[in-house]
Amino acid sequence: MRHLISILLENETGALSRVVGLFSQRGYNIETLTVAPTENPHMSRITISTVGEDIDLEQIKKQIHKLINVLTVSSLEDGKSEGTIELELIFLKLRATTNVQRDNIKRLADIFDARIVDVSAETYTVCLSAGRNKINRLMKAYEEQGEILETVRSGIVAISRGPKALGSKVKSDKAAPEEH
Repeated sequence: MRHLISILLENETGALSRVVGLFSQRGYNIETLTVAPTENPHMSRITISTVGEDIDLEQIKKQIHKLINVLTVSSLEDGKSEGTIELELIFLKLRATTNVQRDNIKRLADIFDARIVDVSAETYTVCLSAGRNKINRLMKAYEEQGEILETVRSGIVAISRGPKALGSKVKSDKAAPEEH
């Protein structure tokens, strides 16, 4: 089963390494990993996508929560759920040496609401921010039409819908460490 885990942690050296180490110790592969600072520059949010059994992931979540610098650990429901918003970014560099190839690239970009962000004499680069399924459909459509030269994906970012916030249970003294 696919799982999305969201972690709020202090922005400290080695914190990410300790979180990722727990997954490798347990023999779990991380499909995607996205990390960035939050609205509080002293904290970062990690979103991890992985596949595994529910019981094993619950153990990993408990162990992550015990790590130094970790403030909150939460499971997000799969992006198919009404309770989670999930997006990923992709860049596709495509061969575009003929007018037919260029027209096909433009047509598919329009169909998928993607943007052409770079054009050269031989390539077009297309960008799309969407859910995983839509991105996979876009990739398949371009594979059938021509040659994909390069693919870059950002990894999943996800957030729960409504008023629930990952950091809302974090005490204010932990949320904003003093600067030295």
